[in-house]
Amino acid sequence: MNSIPILIVLLLTLYVGFAQLDQISVQLGFYSPLFAATVTGLLMGDVTMGLSIGASMQLMTLGVATYGGATVPDFLSGSIMGTAFAIMSGQGAEYGVALAVPIGLLLTQLDVFGRMANVVFQHRAERCAEKGDDKGVEFSNILGILPWTLTRMIPVFVGLFFGEAVVTAINEYIPAWLMSGLKYAGGLLPAMGIALLMRYLPMKKFFPYYIIGFVLMAFLPANFTILGVSLVGLALAAIYMSHSDSAGTAAAAAANNDLEVEIDE
Repeated sequence: MNSIPILIVLLLTLYVGFAQLDQISVQLGFYSPLFAATVTGLLMGDVTMGLSIGASMQLMTLGVATYGGATVPDFLSGSIMGTAFAIMSGQGAEYGVALAVPIGLLLTQLDVFGRMANVVFQHRAERCAEKGDDKGVEFSNILGILPWTLTRMIPVFVGLFFGEAVVTAINEYIPAWLMSGLKYAGGLLPAMGIALLMRYLPMKKFFPYYIIGFVLMAFLPANFTILGVSLVGLALAAIYMSHSDSAGTAAAAAANNDLEVEIDE
């Protein structure tokens, strides 16, 4: 098993820093596990593996969000290292997902550390504000980029740079039964992500549409892809909106008729 070329390690390290900035600013989507894993797969020559791992990790993010500044697993960094290790080891997407999840959970602690370190620059900005130094305030906020990015870039660089040793250690020291369990758990994680998402959706109201999509994918897989089911869902949504608008128009017309009758009387 070959190590990752240093150029790819540097590119992925820079990417995770840029993606973290994207997550806390404009949110163009570079921070998403799907995008990160796909870029990793592209650089390492296996886009299919990247898409597979990224899609599974993306489902895990659907039920979590940093509301109120809460810290959530760093699936961005986890998806990059999980994809890289899966491609290096050749053990499949389940292996990569099974590694990406604990990596993301472990890096949660570095996210906490990054938030704490950022307080230093915020206090500096407060002191500059008291002096009326607007340039100092701006520069302090720019310096706040450092803890946010370095807490992702450093572990990704270290993990990928020593990737061969890391993967070898994992394969040699983790028992086969535990690795099998991780693979099965990795296969179940996307279903858990969907279940978390469904808890926040009005499933009782739109349950028939869910059944239609399930039947199309479960019983007609040769004829329907994800794109096909998505287009069917779009058509059903358009029909639903059309009927809703028609019902609203009819109700408004009925109300106007009742008002006219009352006036005539």
